[in-house]
Amino acid sequence: MLAAETGADLDNGPRAKTPATERMCAVTRQVRPTGELIRFVVGPTGEAVADLKRKLPGRGLWVTASREMVTQAVRRRVFAKGFKRDVKAPADLADAIERLLARSAQDALAIAAKAGQVVCGFGKVETALKSREAVAVIHATDGAADGIRKLDGLCRQIDEDATAGRKFPRIAALSSAELDLALGRSNVIHAALLAGPAGQTFLSRCQILVRYRLADDGNADAATAGTPIDTPKDAADQDAADEVRANAHNVERLGLLNG
Repeated sequence: MLAAETGADLDNGPRAKTPATERMCAVTRQVRPTGELIRFVVGPTGEAVADLKRKLPGRGLWVTASREMVTQAVRRRVFAKGFKRDVKAPADLADAIERLLARSAQDALAIAAKAGQVVCGFGKVETALKSREAVAVIHATDGAADGIRKLDGLCRQIDEDATAGRKFPRIAALSSAELDLALGRSNVIHAALLAGPAGQTFLSRCQILVRYRLADDGNADAATAGTPIDTPKDAADQDAADEVRANAHNVERLGLLNG
């Protein structure tokens, strides 16, 4: 794979023979890995459409994957300038993209749950942490501080036992209502992610969501920090494995994620 030619704003579509590993942000004019950017295409009615999976047809324009950069793109009419035509970009585009990213994380969590890679409830999460079966803990953003503190204490014990300064992932990116919807249960406050490719996809999507919310310029190191996540070695779902590989640089530093 190749880096995009410096100065090139638009790609040649998802079917290009040599997909670029880097693209220029149309707002900052900085070249970044494609995993740190959002691809946009022009929809059938002339609107800017976020192509989160990078598969929509047509030429694409890339913007750093952060709320601030998308907001600036709308305010500065970057889409019309980049596509060299009248492109509609609603004022709430940044909000809409955040909702899409949150829903993408919810969908991945639902798939992980169906695969038996998620347990819910304080007691089950506590057991999974003590047995070292959990690979990450999930807290609702509106969860009670006391329960979060107790479970995070167990996470810190795992941190102390780990080598090379690895931090056990603690994720607070979705509300209780969003967790309820993803897991098909009521009043989900705590959950634990177990090993498996579907869980890795969820972690990857959470990383993208948190980066989008926190980074004012898409800088991963400024937004998150933490532990490496391994790519699935025997993933039954090849798409899940491909997604984790595609975002490998995004999840190298995953740790405490606060939405």
